[in-house]
Amino acid sequence: MRIQILKKNVKNLTIRIKPTSEIVISAPKRLPDEVINEFIKSKESWIKSKLEIISSRIKSPKEYVSGENFEYLGRNYRLKVIENKKEFINLDKEFCYLYVKNRDDFAKKHRLIESWYRERAKEIFFLKIEKYNKITQKKINKITIRKMKTRWGSCNYNKKYINLNLELIKKPIECIEYVVFHELTHLIHPNHSKEFYNYIATYMPDWKKRKERLNN
Repeated sequence: MRIQILKKNVKNLTIRIKPTSEIVISAPKRLPDEVINEFIKSKESWIKSKLEIISSRIKSPKEYVSGENFEYLGRNYRLKVIENKKEFINLDKEFCYLYVKNRDDFAKKHRLIESWYRERAKEIFFLKIEKYNKITQKKINKITIRKMKTRWGSCNYNKKYINLNLELIKKPIECIEYVVFHELTHLIHPNHSKEFYNYIATYMPDWKKRKERLNN
């Protein structure tokens, strides 16, 4: 179990577990190590449960068979794989229907679902970028949607590039909006300064709740 302790200009102790299973503790600069260690001990059960979830996801890759969980915009759907001459995906309130010519063709099922996610991500992410760029009013030279291992998004301030994690399409709309606005704000404040967070709070007062939901 790898734990990284970062002493920063913050008021409270916080804990975050990355998808890589790395545990990151943010602590006030002058807080004694004994207090930090006690905090970590008090969170042992929570840490263990989160690490087990991450481990189960790593050990149990998708097989794309009926009954599996399918995530989209913060909701869980049950996957139903149906043989059909025309190949496509359809959702209702409870199920995700995956129509394929061959139910045993794993590679094709994987490509269909990834393509579907990517198309939905392009549509929704670009709408949210358009919405929040009306606030930031900064030039964007390039927008990229791709899978990232440790970040939900990133911004290259000098090149004016915005990168968004494809996995965001599985998260609730308010979480997607938070990441989009977060990265667009970096075109104004290329850091995580007090001014950066004050700017976000001005236009998105509930950003902390959105971030917490995103990471949980």
